[in-house]
Amino acid sequence: MIVIDLFKYVQPIFFIIGNLGNLLTALVFWRKTWRKNVCVFYFKVYLISATCYINSSLFGSIFTTGYGIRPHDSNIVLCKLYFYTAFLFAIHPPTILILACIDRLLISSRNVETRMYSSKRLAYFSVTLGTIFWTLFNVHTLIMVHIQEIRPSVFICYYDLSYGYQNFVYYYLFIVNISFCVIMIILCSLSFKNVRHIRIVSRQQRNQERTMTKKDFQLLRCLFAHGVAYVIFRIGINISYGYDAITRGQARTVTQQAIETFVDNFLVLLFNFWYCISIFIYVGISKAFRHELKRIMYKTCGIEVVPLREEENRQENIGVDAGLAGNGAFPSK
Repeated sequence: MIVIDLFKYVQPIFFIIGNLGNLLTALVFWRKTWRKNVCVFYFKVYLISATCYINSSLFGSIFTTGYGIRPHDSNIVLCKLYFYTAFLFAIHPPTILILACIDRLLISSRNVETRMYSSKRLAYFSVTLGTIFWTLFNVHTLIMVHIQEIRPSVFICYYDLSYGYQNFVYYYLFIVNISFCVIMIILCSLSFKNVRHIRIVSRQQRNQERTMTKKDFQLLRCLFAHGVAYVIFRIGINISYGYDAITRGQARTVTQQAIETFVDNFLVLLFNFWYCISIFIYVGISKAFRHELKRIMYKTCGIEVVPLREEENRQENIGVDAGLAGNGAFPSK
């Protein structure tokens, strides 16, 4: 009952926050000053994919779990599409983030030739390849998901009930999610290790050597935060997949079934929330993103905003003046 209420009342809040946050983030990332950044391209693809998940699986779970409305249980087309989109858009966003991690590892390299591989051309190719791979790989759901009769006159949309296929689903989800967690953290950690050896150089050198800018450093921290959040919000459901695969053939009491159903639904709720937190990560970590978002909102209201460079220079001047005053450079009033 508690989980049902969470899906009924809390999940719609996730839905609104996710769509609104992704929309505001898109307004920033589609600005001319951000479009040239390769990492931002990956983030834009991620936003599109995450928004698709929010408006398909997350939105659908509000009705299926919260209100018990399951139209896909009586329509074979909706049944197959519901599971196919759930599988595709659950795995596609973290794939894009892993590609972004690889790009940050390339751009943070001390080797100039390695940094040259961080390009829009490679980004287009890798995103296209990853999208095609998961689009084709998850076709198994269109084949193996049916409307099953679990009791006389009771039908549900679910996987094929064969032991082998259900084990394949559990192990596939468990292995892929755990692998993504490990890969994302390793790649981000290696990128941070490379960053220690990077010095801020002049604009002329930066253009020649394609080294990282302040905005790149902020985007790398955002990417790392995405990876940490991914691990936190998915570790529970990953353990659940592994547990279900191992104990698949064991008999369960009614109480055990109720507890497992409660835990599984709660973990799905956390799993869904991960797709809605992008705006919090960017606002909380990236100063450039905060300023751009503030500028867009103020401009909408007709209020002028000081450019970011001018604001930083003003803060530096204030700091210098304060230091000089503290050292007695200025006479006290």
